[in-house]
Amino acid sequence: MDNDRRLIEDFLPIIDISKEASREKSIRHGHISTLHLWWARRPLVACRAAVYASLVSADFHAPKNGPENKRASLGRANAAKFLKELCRYPGDPKRIEEARQNILKAHRERTGEDSPPKVLDCFAGGGSIPLEALRLGCDAYALELNPVAHLIELCTLVYPQKYGKPDPNAVGCDNGKWAGLAKEVEYWGKWVLEKVKAEIGDRYQPIPIKDTKNKIIQNKMFGDNLQSEFRNSQSYLTPVAYLWTRTVPCKNPKCGAIVPLVRQTWLCKKPGRFIALKVSPSFLFSSTNSSSSPLMGKGKGGGEKLPLFTVIQSSAQSESQAIKEFGFDPGKFSKAGNSVCVFCGTVADSSYVKQQAQAKKMGQQLMAVVCTKTGEKGKVYLSGSEIQLNIVPDEELIQSRISKLCEETGLTIPDEPLVDKSADQLPLYGITRYGELFTPRQLLTLLTFTKWIRNANKEMSRRKYDTERAKAIVTILSVNLDKLAQLNCTLSRWKLDAEAVVDAFGRQALPMVWDFTENVPISGLGGSWQSQLRRTLISFTSILDVSKLNSVTRGSSIELPYPKVLFDTVITDPPYYDNISYAALSDFFYVWLLCMVKALGWFSLSRTFCIRTNTKEE
Repeated sequence: MDNDRRLIEDFLPIIDISKEASREKSIRHGHISTLHLWWARRPLVACRAAVYASLVSADFHAPKNGPENKRASLGRANAAKFLKELCRYPGDPKRIEEARQNILKAHRERTGEDSPPKVLDCFAGGGSIPLEALRLGCDAYALELNPVAHLIELCTLVYPQKYGKPDPNAVGCDNGKWAGLAKEVEYWGKWVLEKVKAEIGDRYQPIPIKDTKNKIIQNKMFGDNLQSEFRNSQSYLTPVAYLWTRTVPCKNPKCGAIVPLVRQTWLCKKPGRFIALKVSPSFLFSSTNSSSSPLMGKGKGGGEKLPLFTVIQSSAQSESQAIKEFGFDPGKFSKAGNSVCVFCGTVADSSYVKQQAQAKKMGQQLMAVVCTKTGEKGKVYLSGSEIQLNIVPDEELIQSRISKLCEETGLTIPDEPLVDKSADQLPLYGITRYGELFTPRQLLTLLTFTKWIRNANKEMSRRKYDTERAKAIVTILSVNLDKLAQLNCTLSRWKLDAEAVVDAFGRQALPMVWDFTENVPISGLGGSWQSQLRRTLISFTSILDVSKLNSVTRGSSIELPYPKVLFDTVITDPPYYDNISYAALSDFFYVWLLCMVKALGWFSLSRTFCIRTNTKEE
């Protein structure tokens, strides 16, 4: 063909595609982005447009007859109409099938071959471009060096297409038959959860309502009917999150108090429901709601000078009205690590905070517990001082359980160093290894999930599951564990408007967080194992209509591992130098996936999971 100018070189309805891409990015339910975090994911509709327009000629939609001077403009108008209909999320099956036929026709006219065009994405990342190439009937090849992205691609481009449908000839959970990937993952996800609950459920104890102090009632957290019920009921509140602040000793040596570094104390900001914590000095003789470290401030008589957090609420319709009622602004506490001692007024400036943190004198104090009540809507907030001493487990006991679990399983706490851009400013505050991003209870929980995911693989082997199908299930469960880790670490935050936990990656970095949320991963609510598994299963709905298999390879774009393949088109979105440090950021997940996959011995470490230093060099 003398003139092989493609549609993407001539015309695209950019404004319409951009609008639909923006709409798509606002949709989370069922989108592949909910399978696992990957940075700078491209909208599927934009990738669909790029694939289609790269594979048909510039004049493909032009009329064959009519005035020569009008054919080009009519062709662009026809292309615009078709692309606007094709590039809608999730997509019209009729238009997608029409696009497939157009691509095959264009490829046949160009090459004389009836086979589909071969499309390569050599920086495949989250897999959006290969997925859309598959959706449009192409033979897609995904190449990616990063091991985390490689596993995401397997879960997006291989496993759902290969094992998505029920198969009566394969062993599975449906009366011994394969029920389809989604149902199999759901079954084994529940199996893992029940085992984890049985082992560590006692570390997240329900709170007897009769044991909460009267302050929760006096703070008007509930209406009159519930106030009476709280005085008499023997029922329980179920914790769903623990809100902590980091602390340092007061800079004033004569004071000896504990200084909270919390940046703000809002808990909820909704019209008619403004809830915050009031901070005041107190003198306690117990520190069970604080980190068990030797840095606690000591007062006369051996007690501890700890700040007291009290839950307060306003039914005001605006934030300014609520602040006026409170008499202080809950949004103005520490800033960039600068905090004021509530006992003596001494400022703990950022340089002092860094000094204390590097000397391992930074602790943490429980500010509040977020709960739910069976049969009631909404969240209930208790201050850390209003719960019984045994609600928050002793760290020494947790550490002993971690040691026992590691000895039993051979697992270890991730001790890889925070390096390069993954560290951000964390080492300035004494956080130098990945294991230090988690509280002991969080580590125990994640290691226990790891243990039982591994045991699920053994159980599938015992039940005579096909090895590759078992691999698919456990890989997806491992990816789900990744999502749990980013929602259950000391960099997770509390989202005020949603009253839910927010994951560690609010931006493309791991920034220091002064007050963090310890999620309850077995609660069934947002951020839990169950909720993340549901999002994973729902994300399969946007993939299962793509039945073609994809070639997913871990390797470098510098030396393509396809010696016998001649590609028709290379469509890729390369990294923009070091704008996003994919390797550094993904190490947060790498340490947990390596722990899992290395133990199972599925992949060659030299190919799928290589040693950290080699990964960086590659």
